[in-house]
Amino acid sequence: MTAANLFSPMSIRSVEIRNRVWVPPMCQYSSFNRDGMPTNWHLVHLGSMAVGGAGLIIVEATAVSADGRITVHDSGIWNDEQRDAWAPIVEFIHDQGSVAGIQLAHAGRKSSVRPDWNYAGAAGPMPVSEGGWVPIAPSSIPFDGESSTPREMTRGDIDRIIVDFTTATQRAVQAGFRVLEIHAAHGYLIHEFLSPLSNRRTDEYGGSLENRARLLLRIVDVVRAEAGEELAVFVRFSATDWVEGGWTPHEASTVARWCADRGVDLFDISTGGNVTGVSTGGNVTGVAIPAVPSYQVTFSEQVKRTAQVSTAAVGLIFDAEVANGIITSGEADAVLLGREHMRDPHFTLRAAGELGIEIDYWPEQYLRARRRTPAVGLAAGEVAF
Repeated sequence: MTAANLFSPMSIRSVEIRNRVWVPPMCQYSSFNRDGMPTNWHLVHLGSMAVGGAGLIIVEATAVSADGRITVHDSGIWNDEQRDAWAPIVEFIHDQGSVAGIQLAHAGRKSSVRPDWNYAGAAGPMPVSEGGWVPIAPSSIPFDGESSTPREMTRGDIDRIIVDFTTATQRAVQAGFRVLEIHAAHGYLIHEFLSPLSNRRTDEYGGSLENRARLLLRIVDVVRAEAGEELAVFVRFSATDWVEGGWTPHEASTVARWCADRGVDLFDISTGGNVTGVSTGGNVTGVAIPAVPSYQVTFSEQVKRTAQVSTAAVGLIFDAEVANGIITSGEADAVLLGREHMRDPHFTLRAAGELGIEIDYWPEQYLRARRRTPAVGLAAGEVAF
């Protein structure tokens, strides 16, 4: 069998993805009317990367409820109007040969904050008087002073979250999404339940790993049921909190195996986001994250090997050769490039040329701009331009 490379197609259930160059969820904070509706910005932002050849495009963290948003400008899929607004964006992505996925999310204690860049006021929590709300979380522990103190969730709240993920999945399927990703990373609600640093509960949702994973596993069950047997279901994990006493790669691998046994097809492996500092004996120690190129790939490889599951790697991956090496080495089954796709929405087309790989999905409208090399048909003496 020939080893996979960056441009090998990938089949997940009935979903055919043309390559292993994927676009991760990237929050745009561009639902400017505070109604959770995707806009023309989303169409052009996502559509340009589909034109540019990406195999899978996962739209930004999309709230399953209004109070599950990070900011008032987040997109959502908690009502039918939002579903109907997503549908033409999904259709355009699919018309270009890419696959459209959606990340279903609840921000938990990191919700109701001001956006970084499109709000005139100061950063920090958005008060109720300005349209914010009181966040909810597994325990009443704020996110390192950067958000409001959340209300500890009741069992009724937990049951409501399950309903919200159920109805959001139904709408996502109706909108045409082919990949459904559950956001269990970056310190948002599900990650808050998984990590002992943010979950101090004493009921069946706290304490042991089995208990801390209970919410995620319930969500996996309903998303898998609503997705049916044809569509792909992913989970995004932060594989570590980067601090002693927090969520660990071993725990991530264990829970990944439990999720796979319940029908999850692939794990999108990131890290961090749950704490920025840890208090020990009255001293606060900052979380040191070695954010160098490809710094999270090792966690993808560890979860893949330990849990015997498919994974995707993410985190400061910029270069076509490096991305290809991650696939050919078996460290991950796909790579997700966020910043590089924002810099160059046509990264995939460029990468194929750089790697000397022939692809047949250059948009016809752009063929005159295609750079050719000897590996992709440049005749002797012909100039590549």
